[in-house]
Amino acid sequence: MMNSDLLYSPTLESAQPQKLDSFLDRIGELINGGYQPLAFFGTDEKLIYALMGRPQELELICTAFPASSQYPSLTPEFPAFHIFERELYEEYEIVPLNHPWLKGLRHPSHGAVKFEDYPFFKSDSRLIHEVGVGPVHAGVIEPGHFRFLMQGEIVEHLEIQLGYQHRGLIGLLCDGPLISKMPLAETIAGDTVIGHGTAFCRLVESLAESSPEANDIRILLLEMERVAMHLSTLSALAGDVAYIMSQNLFAALRTTVINATLSICGSRFGKRALCVGGVNYPLNKTLIDTLKVKMQKCAVQIKYTSEAMFASNSLLSRFDDTGKVSHEDALRFGFTGISAKASGVAVDARADYPIWAYPGFEVQTVASGDVYARAYLRYKEIMQSLHIIQEVLEQIDPAAPIQAALKELVPGKIAISIVEGARGRIVHIAKSKDADKALWYRIIDPSLTNWQALAMAVAGEQVSDFPLCNKSFDLSYCGSDL
Repeated sequence: MMNSDLLYSPTLESAQPQKLDSFLDRIGELINGGYQPLAFFGTDEKLIYALMGRPQELELICTAFPASSQYPSLTPEFPAFHIFERELYEEYEIVPLNHPWLKGLRHPSHGAVKFEDYPFFKSDSRLIHEVGVGPVHAGVIEPGHFRFLMQGEIVEHLEIQLGYQHRGLIGLLCDGPLISKMPLAETIAGDTVIGHGTAFCRLVESLAESSPEANDIRILLLEMERVAMHLSTLSALAGDVAYIMSQNLFAALRTTVINATLSICGSRFGKRALCVGGVNYPLNKTLIDTLKVKMQKCAVQIKYTSEAMFASNSLLSRFDDTGKVSHEDALRFGFTGISAKASGVAVDARADYPIWAYPGFEVQTVASGDVYARAYLRYKEIMQSLHIIQEVLEQIDPAAPIQAALKELVPGKIAISIVEGARGRIVHIAKSKDADKALWYRIIDPSLTNWQALAMAVAGEQVSDFPLCNKSFDLSYCGSDL
């Protein structure tokens, strides 16, 4: 029986600032000890925070903004910091000296450069030509620009520009009562309503030192969202190589899963399902029994569809050895979710920082790091999640309370909430200002770090394989443009 008691919800007193040298030295010690940077950011308190983590352990450290507005870059030795240091530079004009190529992450830094004059990497070689894709795409997707340096049909370098829909969402979370911001949390990434919603709820509950009800229903919704997103990606991958049977079957199965979510809360994407303190909708016995049957039928159909697809020689010829990311690079750059696990890196917040117990849970990995690995791993995770869903449905008590009263926030507290979404590790971290509001709030969507994995995967590939590689990562634009 799955235990839905909360296991991992750290709430910290305000970290005491260290001297800059000690701060940087400590980061080096932690990384050499197996830690990875989960967050690295500045705040209006004039402090730089680093959240470092390894399985079952977290450490939060901070230092004051350097008086010279510069410090020795961590990126040359620890590449996982490259995206965080660019963000810190963009937001607070703090320069990481000797950063390999410093420029704004989303918008041109400090208004000195127009958005259309973004400083892409260029080559003077007559053998190299540039190809631009986006920000307006042929499909109905969010805006992002891809700049390819090509030698013939081979991609020599890809650079990705985000920031076309910078929403100021982080600032809005600090404007007014934090408990009222659930509708904003559900829009962080529109296909990850439950993932980010769970992270937000757990963060607010931790700041208020409150325990929620209906954790089993939250688990159910989170794993259903994971199944639906993985099915969507498998359908898109099959369509990219004209394997129409699996494209249509996976799309239909995804519809079955999201319609099951609709039956719980009235939204196929899970909006309004969660609330701070629990959930908004109970499950009665009839609905529980219906969900059991639906999910069991889905499991059988997904198994047969996947086995047929991964036995197709024509499909495997496109998936195998395409868009590879090495195990070493996945570790060095701190990738997460499928982007890491498909390269043999066993990183999963359900095991590393569990907020619920998953008895017998094992992180699924594949070693090859290619499109095949990312596709096949989604199938493995779907089957694992469907097993978890059936376990949860067996233990839900329809008569149990679904909401707990929320206490006021504890002023001056820092809370961390980590959830394994379909794309990987979601991190929310905030500090309470008073009993009502947040002083600052940070969100690390897994796409923020994983976009670099796509750029690395397509290097050396034919440009015609870019759509296939892109879909195999299934990254979010809006999750990065906060």
